[in-house]
Amino acid sequence: MIWQPLLLSLQVTAVAVALMVVGGLPLALLLARRRFRGATGVEALVNLPLVLPPTVVGYYLLMALGRGSPVVEWFGWRILFTWGAAAIASAIVGLPLLVQSARAAIAGVDPALEDAARTLGSSELEVLWRVTLPLARRGILAGLVLAAARALGEFGATLMVAGNIPGRTQTLPLAIYDAVQNRDYARANGLVLLTTALAFLSLWAVRRFEQPRRPRTAHPTTEEA
Repeated sequence: MIWQPLLLSLQVTAVAVALMVVGGLPLALLLARRRFRGATGVEALVNLPLVLPPTVVGYYLLMALGRGSPVVEWFGWRILFTWGAAAIASAIVGLPLLVQSARAAIAGVDPALEDAARTLGSSELEVLWRVTLPLARRGILAGLVLAAARALGEFGATLMVAGNIPGRTQTLPLAIYDAVQNRDYARANGLVLLTTALAFLSLWAVRRFEQPRRPRTAHPTTEEA
């Protein structure tokens, strides 16, 4: 049965994307528009999941979410070995891709356009919503799709904090690993093809977002011809 891991993966990815948007876009805006002491350190910290082994990221999350951590002691949240832990792990590993793409897109917006909106009486929030984000939207969307694809394919950190529980925490990558371990190659082939198709569609969407929109050329009318 390949649909159960797929639906769980989509659920985990949707929550991970929401977490990345809430945490990643403000961070990208801060890094693109503000110069402050420690910015290089913050950027390096955000990008750590790209270079650290997934098991190391998973270990850090295990310590942060496990017994004795503030999450458990202060809030009483027991999230380890649930699909919520998988969503957090997926968000952490996908966040750098969103932040980097969104930061570059926001930095590419001409500040003169934002200043013009301010002189016309727009507040900072209105400038952000009406000028900055619309002009940077293609880069932000490309980063979001790429981050979602990375979240969908997360394996190591998810295995560390959520385990491999069929029907509860077994996402597509974990289901592939489980099928190969059990020598169920027919199921593994179906899961691999499905994952590959999703990854291909994600990369195709990223390329579409990255390509600049071509201006429409007006066709001459009969009179003009």
